[in-house]
Amino acid sequence: MLTADELKFIHFWELNRIEYSKFWNKFWRGLPMASIFGLPILLFIGCVYFFLPEWYTKISNTNWQTFVVIFIAILILIFFYAVARMHFKWELNEQVYLELKHKQKKTKQQIH
Repeated sequence: MLTADELKFIHFWELNRIEYSKFWNKFWRGLPMASIFGLPILLFIGCVYFFLPEWYTKISNTNWQTFVVIFIAILILIFFYAVARMHFKWELNEQVYLELKHKQKKTKQQIH
């Protein structure tokens, strides 16, 4: 027998599983957490670039274009993290849904 929470989850996932499986939906839903992960890095790089530009180039013997490459790499990291995290969560929810449907089907067969 399924609990009320399990039945709510089955109903919720049947309504939303197709919408949540779309690529852009995964990106937009995962963007807040990815931003929390990547924005401090970008903020630090931006502060060093704008407030102490000669410090970094003197210490590392590199030019300022390195900041552009690092900035682009962090943006790609944020994009990847957002999509990968939400795809993983979608897979977990799909697995739980399939297990609950199997459990529901099994209980119905035992009753009849």
